[in-house]
Formats: sequence, C-alpha cells, structure tokens
Amino acid sequence: MFSKEERKAIHAEYWGRFKNHVSSTRSSEGRRINWLNYPTRLKEIYIRLDVNQERARFSIDIQTKDEGIRSIIWEQFEELKKVLETEMEAPGIWTQTSYNAAGQEISSIYWELAGVDIYNSQDEEKVFQFFKENLIRFDRFYNIYKDILIELIK
Repeated sequence: MFSKEERKAIHAEYWGRFKNHVSSTRSSEGRRINWLNYPTRLKEIYIRLDVNQERARFSIDIQTKDEGIRSIIWEQFEELKKVLETEMEAPGIWTQTSYNAAGQEISSIYWELAGVDIYNSQDEEKVFQFFKENLIRFDRFYNIYKDILIELIK
C-alpha cells in the first residue's frame, strides 16, 4: 500500500495536525502543555497516543527496568482505579504485564476507539477528539494525584 517512507511522512503529518488541533488547549491548571509528550515528571510513567488502521489507543504505560518499582506504581494506580475511571468516564483495560514495541516488559492502562483508520481522513476528527478528551481527563486526574505517585517513587 504505502512504502516505509510514505508511512513515515503520513504519520509525521498526522501528528503535526493533531499538535495543531490541541495547541490552544490549556492544562487543568491553565498552563500551556505539550500534549504529545505529556509531562508526568516521572520517568517511569508515559502517556502514549497510538493510532493504526484498526483503532486509536490512549494509554498510561508504566515502564521501568525495575520490576519492584513497576509493581508499586501499578498497585497505586489500582488503589486509584475508581477515581481514574470516573474521571476518564469509562473503564480502562488494565494489563499488568505486557510488552512495548522494544520488547520491554511494561504495565499498561488504556482506552480504545475501535473502527478508525489513520489513513482515512474522515476518521481524523473523531480520533483527534478521542485523544484530546482523554488527555484533558487524564490531566485533571493527574494534577490531583501526581504528588502521591511522585512521592511513591522518590
């Protein structure tokens, strides 16, 4: 369908348009924020946005080489599960053990939008809205509970 270079260019343009789409959106604290690289201030917690030819996914990935630290962070998220899912307005998919693209063991909580395709321009607004809403919801949650997570890892 597309060459590797064409796919790379399409993805770069896609994320550029998304960055434009959310550029004027402020955090729950009123700050400007780089939504594509959400600043958790913790090197163990990453917010990932992914879209392919079947679905879009918003995920909270707990990624560290130290299994004990990952387990502690996971347990804290489990304690906050009800609050998180209430803020996100939907139950997440909780996967304590999975693997990222590099084969590293991670824990992940994610929400998906099925039936969308990165190569279908008609799906773009729906995907952008899905990501934007989930980022804003997560930001509200995180700005309330981040200190618990930060203190946990210190």
